[in-house]
Amino acid sequence: MKKTVCDLTVTSNIQLNHDNYLLRLHADKKLGKIIPGQFVNILVPGSPGTFLRRPFSVFDVNYDENTLSVLVKTVGGGTHKLSLLEINQRVNAIFPLGNGFSLPQKQEKILLVGGGVGIAPMMIMAKESKEIGADVHILLGAQSRRDHILIDQFSELGSVYITTDDGSLGTKGFVTHHPVLNNNEGFNRVYCCGPDPMMKAVAKISKSHGTECEVSLENTMACGFGVCLCCVTKTKSGNKCVCTEGPVFNVKDLSWQI
Repeated sequence: MKKTVCDLTVTSNIQLNHDNYLLRLHADKKLGKIIPGQFVNILVPGSPGTFLRRPFSVFDVNYDENTLSVLVKTVGGGTHKLSLLEINQRVNAIFPLGNGFSLPQKQEKILLVGGGVGIAPMMIMAKESKEIGADVHILLGAQSRRDHILIDQFSELGSVYITTDDGSLGTKGFVTHHPVLNNNEGFNRVYCCGPDPMMKAVAKISKSHGTECEVSLENTMACGFGVCLCCVTKTKSGNKCVCTEGPVFNVKDLSWQI
């Protein structure tokens, strides 16, 4: 798939809660097809101390308006700088990068599991799966009520289930504590993104049910081309760069003890 390096124009930057921002970017040239799970590497403007580009899962795409959106959580200087971007500012980006999720078949029952900022690739995945005609279920986890975002938007695309670590919203506990994941409710496929321990636990439960499971790894991906080797992960066929061979992998191909 052809990669594009270009400047994108900020059309909106919406603060969703205390540390999450939804950044919408417009491309001058027609956007090519972006597969759910692929990512974009953004050069942080006006930040000499932020040498490396920052990778973000593509959150959503509007081909009619020629825009793509990314979810930015402020965790350091680079993401803080991006959270301050104003309308009409420009950022340089490389996209689409990596390999995405395998899309479901019509009428398949699927579960999308997002933990924390791991919900980022799930919006476009839910949207495209619904358009295919899949039966979409979405399990979202966060530390507390204040950390959950965009629940209403996800609810338009499928059945939504919520967990919080402190019990302030939905089921108390991790996503792995929710009955929809544990009770083997006939899912054909499970898709997951979030912290490694969470993904490994989801993968283990899916394996126990005989359900196909794909995960989007969140390794540090600085270059996006497999050159810097920051993101290497162990697989059953050797070490692979997450930025080029992933970030999405079928858990059967990973060297996870599950």
